[in-house]
Amino acid sequence: MNVETIRDYCLAKPNATEGMPFGPTVLVFKVNNKMFCLMSLDEQPTTINVKCEPELAIELREQNSSIIPGYHMNKKYWNTLIIDETLSSKLIKNCIDMSYELVNKKTKKRDTNIQN
Repeated sequence: MNVETIRDYCLAKPNATEGMPFGPTVLVFKVNNKMFCLMSLDEQPTTINVKCEPELAIELREQNSSIIPGYHMNKKYWNTLIIDETLSSKLIKNCIDMSYELVNKKTKKRDTNIQN
């Protein structure tokens, strides 16, 4: 997958927004104002960071050398995907979907608790 395809995929999610809070070479995708994907454009190959359940994060890292702990995030919950020929588009999309759902679910639950 290339940068534009990943960008379009992230922005196709309901309520997803894009920002560049870390500078002009890092794209951030949020849902309900919380980050679910961060894409670094200045690294070669491109990398994306996505949130993941801790057990699955470790399992994914063990299965694929192009998935490593998120270097700037809570390593238990974030994975860095090195976008190269070893990662399938399906796996990249699944990781983005999982991250989006985790963040969306958590923020919806938080919003419900605030209203009650």
